[in-house]
Amino acid sequence: MTYKSIVGVWLGGRILVAGKVKDGKTENSITKQINNLASEEQIIADVVSIIDKVMDDDVVGIGIGVPSLVDVEKGIVYRVQKIPSWREVHLKDILESRFNVKVYVNNDANCFAVGEKYFGTAKDYENIVGLILGSGVGAGIVFKGHLYSGTNCGAGEFGSLPYRNHDFEYYCSEGYFEEKYGINADVLYQRAMQKDKIALAIYEQYGQDVGNAIKAIMFAADPEIIVIGGSMAKAFPFFENEMNRIVKTFTYKHILNKLKIIKSENEDIAILGAAALFYDAQNMTMKKY
Repeated sequence: MTYKSIVGVWLGGRILVAGKVKDGKTENSITKQINNLASEEQIIADVVSIIDKVMDDDVVGIGIGVPSLVDVEKGIVYRVQKIPSWREVHLKDILESRFNVKVYVNNDANCFAVGEKYFGTAKDYENIVGLILGSGVGAGIVFKGHLYSGTNCGAGEFGSLPYRNHDFEYYCSEGYFEEKYGINADVLYQRAMQKDKIALAIYEQYGQDVGNAIKAIMFAADPEIIVIGGSMAKAFPFFENEMNRIVKTFTYKHILNKLKIIKSENEDIAILGAAALFYDAQNMTMKKY
């Protein structure tokens, strides 16, 4: 018997990425710039086109992650962030009709979490939170070894929890650096790499905010492991110490001994996470199909 392949697709605001996943590795990955202001039909055509480029007879399923709420059962995508024309897209039906294989659609943060479970650093854990820190703050939950999306695909939206004068997303997303300190997140990172004291101090404050977000996650989800991904993950060494200091103030001290907080190490996790939707839905952990 041979392993079958899954196509994983990630739709960002202006970026579309797809690849064939086989034996836990990404093959034939393609990145395509898209016009996020284009019509619904044009962006659907872009998705179909990129899948066509990686599709072959070995593929038995397609998984796709999108930055929005999804009717997971029906595969309907609602109000995609930064793509105004995608208000209600019946993506599962469209792609299954076109490619004649099973299609699974979910929020990109959920894909990240289940991708870490099947293909990443959280393989040995059953209760996982994948925390994405980037242009926004999103999270996915794996509970007892399976993705938990909630009733309306809204589970894990910890970024929307009230915090200080706003919410966690306001303080823990990269846009806060621009608004608060007038500095771009990439510039801040470069300055921290050069050991700039102001940049390092900014990251210390950021670590405190992320630490408080993690405490909220611990109260709500009580995971064994939290995996941090997104564009801010590269700066993890600069805010890790302050983050951990805040986390250690958590009320229930015995829980701290069981919790692990790590950074995602897989550059292809967007594709792998989308593909992992297939395995999770089929209740398969890298078994032969």
